[in-house]
Amino acid sequence: MTETTAPRPRRAFITGVTGQDGSYLAELLLQKGYEVAGMVRRSSTAHTSRIEHLLADRNLQSRFRLIEGDLADGASLMHALKAVEPDEIYNLAAQSHVGVSFEMPGYTADVTGVGVVRLLQAIRDLGITPRFYQASSSEIFGRAESNPQYEQTPLSPCNPYGAAKAMAFYMTRIYREGYGLFAVNGILFNHESPRRGETFVTRKITRAVAEIVAGRRDQVLLGNLEARRDWGFAGDYVEAMWLMLQADVPQDYVIATGETHSVREFCELAFAHVGLPLTWKGEGLSAQGLDPQGRVVVAVDPRFFRPSDIDCLQGDSSMARSELGWKPQVTFEALVRMMVDADLQKVRAEGA
Repeated sequence: MTETTAPRPRRAFITGVTGQDGSYLAELLLQKGYEVAGMVRRSSTAHTSRIEHLLADRNLQSRFRLIEGDLADGASLMHALKAVEPDEIYNLAAQSHVGVSFEMPGYTADVTGVGVVRLLQAIRDLGITPRFYQASSSEIFGRAESNPQYEQTPLSPCNPYGAAKAMAFYMTRIYREGYGLFAVNGILFNHESPRRGETFVTRKITRAVAEIVAGRRDQVLLGNLEARRDWGFAGDYVEAMWLMLQADVPQDYVIATGETHSVREFCELAFAHVGLPLTWKGEGLSAQGLDPQGRVVVAVDPRFFRPSDIDCLQGDSSMARSELGWKPQVTFEALVRMMVDADLQKVRAEGA
């Protein structure tokens, strides 16, 4: 009688595993039975808070591990890919903050743009055939001439981050069409969660709400209140990433809710959730705590304006909905409440 060996679980390699999207994606893939290897940069301090619950779960220790690597170092990428032998690669690592990209354009271009080329070329040099997902961004559309934006909308980035993502977008296509790799771009519009970094405006707002409730502060300083974005939940969007790599044919997809809301609306909803009234001050004025009516002051601070900003980004995900069967589950209002509640809990825990 011949013994048969059970097939090994599918194996995924995630760059940027310690970030918002990487942590949600790792959870999703582990739930689906994958073995997951997450790439982390060598550092003197740990940045694994978003995945600590996965690392601490003894039931996952045989299927979840971290491996060192860096998009700025092609040799480290070769070593990581050899060690993992992945069936699927999700490249989520990047310098992903638009504001920082103006301050560090060279670094942003190298990691967010050229880093993708290093990873794609490592795949070719090793002669392996994993399916490859590239995390693209709505910022590649820049000041699009029409709304909403979809897969055929011309690219017109207007910041270094968007330009680097546009380069990565085109290089992913080139490696797909020129070398036959199963490589796709997920053009994701803004997606948030309680795991969003605190330098991003959504977390900046919800963290401020929690600290004001706790009595730690009494004002908020923001930039462009009228900027409109298509905001969804990161947990929904990582499912779209996975679906793209399960398709029969590699294609690029826009992932979005199709709705837009302003920073002002986000702020109003966040404070309304905890019953705090707001008042607004214009550009050039500093917030001075509560106004005479006891309302929280939100002031516009010119320091938070970018050299070149985008007024509105709105996505049309019709193709993903019809071909992948994907659709967002969490509404904008529910997303804001989720983030506020999470920050309230976090600030209370810090106080305790």
